[in-house]
Amino acid sequence: MSEEQAIIVERKGHVMVITLNRPDAMNAINGELSKGLWNAIKELDADDSLVAGVITGNGRAFCAGMDLKAFARGEDIGPLNEFVRTGATKPLIAAVNGFALAGGCEIMLTCDLIVASKGAKIGIREVKVGLFAAAGGVFRLPARVGYAKAMEMALTGEPITAEEALAAGLLSALTEPGEALDAALALAARIAENAPLAVVASKTLVRAASMGIEEDKLWEMQVPLQKKVFSSNDAKEGPAAFAEKRAPNWTGS
Repeated sequence: MSEEQAIIVERKGHVMVITLNRPDAMNAINGELSKGLWNAIKELDADDSLVAGVITGNGRAFCAGMDLKAFARGEDIGPLNEFVRTGATKPLIAAVNGFALAGGCEIMLTCDLIVASKGAKIGIREVKVGLFAAAGGVFRLPARVGYAKAMEMALTGEPITAEEALAAGLLSALTEPGEALDAALALAARIAENAPLAVVASKTLVRAASMGIEEDKLWEMQVPLQKKVFSSNDAKEGPAAFAEKRAPNWTGS
């Protein structure tokens, strides 16, 4: 399967939709999917016309994790590691249907916001196959679902339901089956209404705070971001549009 087939990229206004497209394998991660996802993320960040991205899965799963057969063959999934380490500069939303397990859960956790449909299952099951969630799952889950639930998920390998994920604060929204993508696109559209530089700065600081960075360091991080955003053309356009009672024309500059 080619990279283009393993990942489908579409543009919907100012939003990029990235679809994991190995439905017969429940979108399990092989070399081509890994490369295609990372290339899509780089394209998203490089395109000034795009404000946010949505990642979803084709078929009955978001992503069931690593393709163990591909792993056994020694396929290179290195680009996935680049993605889960750095994420995207712009906001990412996961639209989860079916299963988000193991590496699929870690792709989901790399996103900034998560929307899931009822009946979805979310978990890191690596301990059941002699591994552990080494793509960020074991240390990102505590900030998203709390210590006790994260430890339980990591040690038992058992998934939680989307309903449990909502109660734990992991989800932005819980939808009816088949409606996660539409809800994620609606959320992305709300983000895309706002000034791009301000959105990126806000995302950067919220993520840093969620990682436990001390407040003094956060104030330091904010200085160059504030300088860039507050001196931008968009910072002039926002108040002008408000005063003139019209929609702002953001340029991202």
